[in-house]
Amino acid sequence: MTQLDVRPGAEDTARDVADVRGKGLGKGSVGLVGSAVIGISTVAPVYCLTSTLGSTAGEVGVQMPAVFLAGFLPMLLVAFAYRELNKAMPDCGTSFTWTVKAFGPRIGWMCGWGLVIATIIVLSNLAGVATSYFWLLAGEITGSEPVAALDDNKLVHIATCLTLVAVATAISYRGMTATKGVQYALVGLQLAVLAVFVVMAFQKATAGGADAAGAFDTGLDFSWQWMNPFAVESMAAFTAGISLSIFMYWGWDACLATNEETTGSAKTPGRASLIAMVVLVGSYLATGIAAQMAVGSGSTGLGLANPDTSGNVFAALAGPVMGPVLGVLLFVAVLASAAASLQTTFIPVARTVLAMSTYEALPPAYAKVHPRFKTPGRATVMAGVATGAFYTVMTLVSENVLTDTIFALGLMICFYYSLTAFACAWYFRGELRRSARDLFLKGVFPVLGGLLLAAVFAKTLIDMWDPSYGSGSTVLGVGSVFVIGVGLLALGLVVMAVTERRSPAFFHGEVLTKSTPSLVVED
Repeated sequence: MTQLDVRPGAEDTARDVADVRGKGLGKGSVGLVGSAVIGISTVAPVYCLTSTLGSTAGEVGVQMPAVFLAGFLPMLLVAFAYRELNKAMPDCGTSFTWTVKAFGPRIGWMCGWGLVIATIIVLSNLAGVATSYFWLLAGEITGSEPVAALDDNKLVHIATCLTLVAVATAISYRGMTATKGVQYALVGLQLAVLAVFVVMAFQKATAGGADAAGAFDTGLDFSWQWMNPFAVESMAAFTAGISLSIFMYWGWDACLATNEETTGSAKTPGRASLIAMVVLVGSYLATGIAAQMAVGSGSTGLGLANPDTSGNVFAALAGPVMGPVLGVLLFVAVLASAAASLQTTFIPVARTVLAMSTYEALPPAYAKVHPRFKTPGRATVMAGVATGAFYTVMTLVSENVLTDTIFALGLMICFYYSLTAFACAWYFRGELRRSARDLFLKGVFPVLGGLLLAAVFAKTLIDMWDPSYGSGSTVLGVGSVFVIGVGLLALGLVVMAVTERRSPAFFHGEVLTKSTPSLVVED
């Protein structure tokens, strides 16, 4: 049946179905498990762990598990906001649509821009990581160093990267059914290998220096103090650790971007996002504790904070912890994690662009849905082309610029997540006194989550000004990460101004308002 967005205080008389904006996506393509898998896959837990375990340990030492929990808190609070907003407005535009209805077209448009630009940055990074691990794995399998070294050839690297982006785009283009089949296999593989790593790391920690000729002498005995965030030495270190932790959870909201294609679209995506969050925090805590017990958080040997290995921890620990044979599986898991996330990360960006185009906030060409696959085909292809072009240009121009662009990602994440959290409290402000549940789930929790992320946004903005932040590059004496992060947001203002001239109706509040109904398709 068709259920309209009918809520108290929002012109809650029954609306005519003809007024509802359906976007033509495939209805009922995803269930609860499939939605949760998409959320987990988009986050890419194994990839996040190998790239941030060492960096986090370098910032906060043995308090790494505590920082993982601290970073989980604002994400959990924001997840409540997403769940409540999705119940009232299950729209694939998610943050864009919700913030427009809460704060108006301009703030909503910038929120959508933050999501889109953050996703393009992540897609390019994921493609680069998948490419590097592809050649690393090929070298391990063939036993050939020249094969592994092909990744250092810029032309080979770019060609491989573009091929992976094209494959991921093609799979996403063919619809949610194709996406689910690939994701079940890739997510299952990476979580299974991660579980094996955790078990074997605990075994190495028990064996200690007697194993692997003393390679694990730096291991530590577990302490509950590791779970105390107040034991971090400085606020600067804590903030840096939190920024890394927030990045590790980013992407779970992909569950919500498929709401118009999910069975039980008003409730299932919210439940799936919470399931994904629980799986992620459990995986991160187990892996962090096991690795810390096995090799410690020091900066020498196999220690997690060793600057020579901290950027890719699993590459350093695969052999010592799992052995030469099983260690290859960890390389496979990282490649699977990056490849799976590369494919599913197209989902939120394509559907956000589809929604923005449907509501006349972007050119109408991107509102077209493929008649057979029921996907936003043109928006998906656009995301793939933008990703490939962005990565190619950044790689050819400067590796430092590419690195700094990735560092600027945290700014975008905090920007649109905090706006969405505040939008929840403002949208439901008339309902907060109805019950304790409404007060906390629609008001208190979202506001707290938004404030925490806004504080990280502000602190990151200040830190980015320092030229030493990121690669150490500068632009007129200002840190290049600051220039890139603020520049990308400023670019959004320019694009918005151009779009407003071409499509004034949306920006005059004539297309999408608080009372505009959403389409929900139920079985």
